Amino acid sequence: MVIFRRDDLKIGIILGLIGPMLGFFGYYFWKFSLYSFNDFLTALRMNKPLITAITIPCLLVNIIFFTYFINTKKDETAKGVFAVTIMYAVAALLFKFLG
Repeated sequence: MVIFRRDDLKIGIILGLIGPMLGFFGYYFWKFSLYSFNDFLTALRMNKPLITAITIPCLLVNIIFFTYFINTKKDETAKGVFAVTIMYAVAALLFKFLG
């Protein structure tokens, strides 16, 4: 894919935003596919430990992206993925402890 060949901060940010969404839906289909998506979101809001459980697969996708871009010497793209990963992690912690 052409996206993975370029070294661009914007591409890293976009992939960093998409990665956790893929992890989120992957976790839903893997663990909660028997329930409706609305039931899953309700359980997520009411069960704080579930936030930690879902944060891990969400950020795992970004870790895979980050590792790929570091190993292929695409540092600008890796910076974008890393920046978004930090923002997601901080937001998850704030949501867990303050929400």
